[in-house]
Order: sequence, then C-alpha cells, then structure tokens
Amino acid sequence: MMLFGLGGSLVSEIILVALIALVLFVIFKLGRFVLKIVFGIIANSILGLIAIFALNYFFAMGILINTYVIVAAALFGLPAVGTMVILRLAGVPV
Repeated sequence: MMLFGLGGSLVSEIILVALIALVLFVIFKLGRFVLKIVFGIIANSILGLIAIFALNYFFAMGILINTYVIVAAALFGLPAVGTMVILRLAGVPV
C-alpha cells in the first residue's frame, strides 16, 4: 500500500502520518497562544487610548493629547495611562 506514493512500508507511512499530525498539532497550539497574546495587546492599547480621552473629558485631568502620550498609551495601554495619572497628580506636567 502506497499512501503517499513514496514506495515505503506501511510502518514508515504510519510514522510519517504521525509526524505530520504532531507538527500540525504543535503549530495549532503555538498559533492559538500567539493569537491570544496579540489580541490581548490590541485590547490593552485600545483601552489605554479610550482611558486617556475619558480621563480628560470626565475628570479634567489636564493630560495633554500629543504624539508622545498617544504612542505611550497605544504601546503600553492601561499601565501607561496609570503612570500618567500618577505623574499628573504628583504635579509633573504630562
């Protein structure tokens, strides 16, 4: 029986199928892990940007909306916003 046309024995074809299944399983697991991390980063960035605008609108925090603040909130998300709020409350102009 030549499943893949390689001319090998049945045992070698079973090993080949098992290896392909193992590789696909590992790729699937790794892909889900990476995808979960990427979506987490994107959600954190969006929440950070929304938080900056909400803090300025509702609480008049006085955080300037400039390129540096937007980039920090987009890259680091809510931790960056928290740092900016703490700095602003301590009297440091942000």
